[in-house]
Amino acid sequence: MERFTERVIAIIGQIPQGKVMTYGQIAGLAGSPRGARQVVRILHSMSEKYQLPWHRVVNAKGEIGLRDEEHAFVQRLKLENEGIVFNLNNTIDLSEFRFTCDRGF
Repeated sequence: MERFTERVIAIIGQIPQGKVMTYGQIAGLAGSPRGARQVVRILHSMSEKYQLPWHRVVNAKGEIGLRDEEHAFVQRLKLENEGIVFNLNNTIDLSEFRFTCDRGF
């Protein structure tokens, strides 16, 4: 497994309940600031195997990035069950709910 992938898995695993991180934020912490799409790929292929809290990862606008309506609905429900509030425009206030970790990976 590549070092970037290991870091992404570690970072996502650290997102606490009731907080979110963005794809780009995770990519930057993992050492590849332009690797947001790689984070998407890792989430898609490894969330189940590593039991990652995939639902706590959103896009830079605070939106659910999934195109499939059913999966997006499941993600929203999971986030709301953790206390995350969506604005009227279906976004999350990242200034309130973004998880920032200051340790390196």
